[in-house]
Amino acid sequence: MPKVLIIDDDPDVRTVMNIVMQKQGYEVATAFNKNDALSKLEDFQPSVILLDVLLSGTDGREFCREIKQNEEMKNVPVIMVSAHPGAAENINNYGADDFISKPIDTLRLMEKIERLIKVSK
Repeated sequence: MPKVLIIDDDPDVRTVMNIVMQKQGYEVATAFNKNDALSKLEDFQPSVILLDVLLSGTDGREFCREIKQNEEMKNVPVIMVSAHPGAAENINNYGADDFISKPIDTLRLMEKIERLIKVSK
């Protein structure tokens, strides 16, 4: 079963995305900040990561760069998420594999996740 790690400081986003992902048959873990996410990354070993660009206390793009520089995590696809569509402009510079804007179109998100999981296998 593919695993999705949702990293977002908004509890409503985490709850809704958790429900959506579970209904699609994914195992889900959520994290609300960088420290919480770091412990989940190691223990949960996600198939794909949804990462908020503006994470409380952390620039999600820089956190993405850190994830991609980690030998054990570098091949895990990261989809950056933001309510600011302009945030998509430079995500490739940080190693992100894709971007989706909030409010999230769940059908489009599922297509992106499926594509990235297939590519990373």
